[in-house]
Amino acid sequence: MKEYKARIADKILAEKLEAMGAVLIEGPKYCGKTTLASQQANSILSMSDPDTLQQNMAMAETNIKLLLRGDTPRLIDEWQIAPRFWDAVRNEVDQRDEDGQFILTGSAVPPNFDEIFHTGTGRFAWLKLRTMSLWESGDSTGEVSLARLFANDAEDYFVEGINQIDLERLAYLTCRGGWPKALNKKTEKAALQQAIEYFEAVTSFDISRVDDVNRDSELARRIMRSYARNQGSQATAGTILADIISNESSEISENTIYSYLKALKKIFVIEDSVAWNPNLRSKAAIRTSDTKYFTDPSIATAALGLGPNDLVNDLNTFGLIFETLCVRDLRVYADAIGGTVFHYRDKNGLECDAVIHLRNGKYGLVEIKLGGDKLIEEGAKTLTALADKIDTTKMKIPSFKMVLTGVGQYAFQRPQDGVYVVPIGCLKD
Repeated sequence: MKEYKARIADKILAEKLEAMGAVLIEGPKYCGKTTLASQQANSILSMSDPDTLQQNMAMAETNIKLLLRGDTPRLIDEWQIAPRFWDAVRNEVDQRDEDGQFILTGSAVPPNFDEIFHTGTGRFAWLKLRTMSLWESGDSTGEVSLARLFANDAEDYFVEGINQIDLERLAYLTCRGGWPKALNKKTEKAALQQAIEYFEAVTSFDISRVDDVNRDSELARRIMRSYARNQGSQATAGTILADIISNESSEISENTIYSYLKALKKIFVIEDSVAWNPNLRSKAAIRTSDTKYFTDPSIATAALGLGPNDLVNDLNTFGLIFETLCVRDLRVYADAIGGTVFHYRDKNGLECDAVIHLRNGKYGLVEIKLGGDKLIEEGAKTLTALADKIDTTKMKIPSFKMVLTGVGQYAFQRPQDGVYVVPIGCLKD
């Protein structure tokens, strides 16, 4: 049995079980939901087990409460196979009146909500599990802590670190992605295959199973390729349509594009970044369109048919997909400290790749650059320009300004403007 690799979400799950009667874990296929839940569950019901599936389904129809018996927290894996579990768990939580009773996990196919009668408010907590960050996979040194940058003593936090990831290694990590199964493979070739198989599963099966709409697998591949070409942009369905027509000569409608993208969101293949809306000194109009990202950078490389060598030989494309890797990691780290990752852009073209905003009102500004002194300088100027536009009489000053890089030997703070330069291979939650 493979040794369990600790996840940042382990602590989040424990905290939610202390606070609520049940926890629903959501996230992309193969991201490790069941494995994570199994570490804290004291009994497990696997609804997809072929040896007991028919018995469990029959019991779910006749006496579902019997399936809820077991030491708590009780994990009900693939619960959506019998959507009645939702209301049964809610009712059981009410009757027991105790926290930490159930953990529900499911595959990429959401349940039929026509069979669910209660929202679960007040009984359920939600946990979004993402693919593994570089800190979780053991590829970051973790010498720079995002939490420390937000802490009250951040001014006394001396940032330093040595990056162990060079350009070739970063290209490999981008294409490998954060899939837990990829970390256990004996060869890099086998590890890289995980994202390719994920892409094939999504386009061939999952995108149609999500809502029982029969979708064309080849069209799904074309749409995902176009989405990959538009990573980090505010591309609309119309933009993606034009890109497909230009690059792949396909006659489809915007409504069809929207339908496919909606399905991909439901199964956590894509997770766009919402626009950040701060109080500004000026009246510059803020662009409110979401910024396009896959949940893992390897999905983009698999969709485009790119490997590590392709990225090294095309640094422009590498830079775009590297941004997705950074946003993934920042989301994982932000989850641990009660934060959300946004994107900022105004009508004048001033853009900030990531704004990490905490529930207490603190926020940090992050520009993402693959590397190089010129790009770092550009990022620092952008961060300073945005910080100067924020009305600090109505909101707090930024807790930090950071240029997050791919390559570069050191993590440090620039003396001239206080901007942190941090390689992604030095960052943790």
